[in-house]
Amino acid sequence: MKLDAKKTAVIFKAFCDENRIRILQLLQSGEKCACMLLEEMNITQPTLSHHMKILCDSGIVTWRKEGKWTHYSISPEGVKYAEQCFIALTNVTEEK
Repeated sequence: MKLDAKKTAVIFKAFCDENRIRILQLLQSGEKCACMLLEEMNITQPTLSHHMKILCDSGIVTWRKEGKWTHYSISPEGVKYAEQCFIALTNVTEEK
């Protein structure tokens, strides 16, 4: 697998913050509305928006609008790609 360094950095940036890890933990049980995440996280709406932009830009999280609310969930495709990137980066091969 040939990695795009910029895209890979964006993916791993998503995992490099305590708040984003907590958001991912909350999403493990299924889709959540932004309002529920705000209640659970005890952070401001602008802070949540910042973290959700990073998670969505990485492809790890997807979103959908329902009326005025945004619902977030973990993307199986995004997770699979992140796993492939991690494996490609940590695959040790001996040079010949």
